[in-house]
Amino acid sequence: MQTSIINLIREGLLEKKENLQNWQVATPDAEKQIQLGSVDETAVDAELKVIDTSLEKMEEGTYGICEICHESVDTELLQMDFTATVCLGHYSEEELRQLESELELSQVVQRALLPTQVPSIPKYDIAAFSRPAQIVTGDYFDFLQFEDGTYGFVVGDVSGHGVSAGMLIASLQTVFHTLAPEIDSTVDVLKRINRLYLHNINFTTFVTLFFARLDPQARLLRYASAGHNPPLLYRSTTREEAWLRPTGPAIGLVDDFGFQYKDVQLSEGDILLLYTDGLIEALDSQQKEQFGYDRLLDVVRQNEGMHANELVQKVRQALNDFTQGALLADDITLIVCRVN
Repeated sequence: MQTSIINLIREGLLEKKENLQNWQVATPDAEKQIQLGSVDETAVDAELKVIDTSLEKMEEGTYGICEICHESVDTELLQMDFTATVCLGHYSEEELRQLESELELSQVVQRALLPTQVPSIPKYDIAAFSRPAQIVTGDYFDFLQFEDGTYGFVVGDVSGHGVSAGMLIASLQTVFHTLAPEIDSTVDVLKRINRLYLHNINFTTFVTLFFARLDPQARLLRYASAGHNPPLLYRSTTREEAWLRPTGPAIGLVDDFGFQYKDVQLSEGDILLLYTDGLIEALDSQQKEQFGYDRLLDVVRQNEGMHANELVQKVRQALNDFTQGALLADDITLIVCRVN
């Protein structure tokens, strides 16, 4: 196998390893619990072990060698899944069909779609806001409309920000528009995305994702959350709140992707607020205190009768007052959906 390909994969693995180790050291325990969802940190250790095993094989000169015929594994296959240990000549017809589908999807992932618009759904008031910390955002939000009359809501956050995060966001948008219309289950969509990204050498970080399908007639929200900060569901009729906690780990974080979906019955007056961590983790002017969940809840509670776009403005104003206009360190995305 060409040395240049090995070096390319090695660089990607070292970057991925460094990102995971930095996450282990720098991420607060509470945030880790959110991003890990239903698994614990030993799953991350297991993924680091997979990376180390590949790096050790490179040092030994055995990386990329087929376990059956001892010839080189196809480089395209290794770049899509660096753990591949069998060359294409030993794949079954079913495995080849699956691989062909994955390769086609990998190509689609490289293309970005045009920005989406806020959907117009009768009896629902929706507004959105997103602002990057740098020129290119690492946040992702999207809306989809399905043939069965349901609507998709997506919000995600790439670990890190800037140009590299923005490139991954573009691919996420494309893969959602490719997979979501073909797969009914929110869980299965996220599982497929995790499979696509986890061992792909071109993706060296992880992504938190919240994906929900709304049946507007039944007022039923079915969601799956891959390690994403819990959206706020505020019920104005009872003045009660619920935080929609993760149902699985972040995309690209671990291979053990135990996952489930949850259903939420919406009622008239309910307010659903989706966001990325740049909002709640924004620091005050002294760089000591975070904006936090409680302040976000207070803003919603104090302005529960407002239209969605007005509520977005109130959250932005509260954040600006809290930070005293200081530049933000992370991207911010906010979506408000109100049931009328």
